[in-house]
Amino acid sequence: MYSFVMLLMGILMSATVWAQDAKPKASPPATASGKVGNATVTINYSSPSVKGRTIWGELVPYGKVWRAGANEATTVTTDQDVMVEGKKLPAGTYSFYAIPGEEEWTIIFNKTNKQWGTQYDEKQDALRVMAKPRQAASMSERLVYDVTKDGIVLRWENLEVPVKVQATK
Repeated sequence: MYSFVMLLMGILMSATVWAQDAKPKASPPATASGKVGNATVTINYSSPSVKGRTIWGELVPYGKVWRAGANEATTVTTDQDVMVEGKKLPAGTYSFYAIPGEEEWTIIFNKTNKQWGTQYDEKQDALRVMAKPRQAASMSERLVYDVTKDGIVLRWENLEVPVKVQATK
């Protein structure tokens, strides 16, 4: 009996120590969801911080595929077919990538939606569209996505990238 009590106390103490060591994630998970017409659009992503770094053109290089978040691939789910920048995207869940540029971005919806963010395969692209970045109204320390009546907006550092989404009729 004494051994059992000691074993139980040891387990409880080590669980307490582990709990105290738990640190908040550097890029915590986040979700943005909203309605675009009748379609529900949900974005699941990990939200990195600026931490005094220059993001665009340095941490996230221009002209290279970026996972549009951190950790696992960012995903976009729509429960109905939608038009993205005038092109049809069938209902479903897609990984979301981008190729940032100073003047224009390539926005990518990829069919492989359960993957680590750096495992991008261009052959699995469902849709590519172009979007124009713009100066944000205010600095955003963390990467944030919003779903608005007009589509998706990515905000981070001093930049935002609106992507027009419309429900199909």
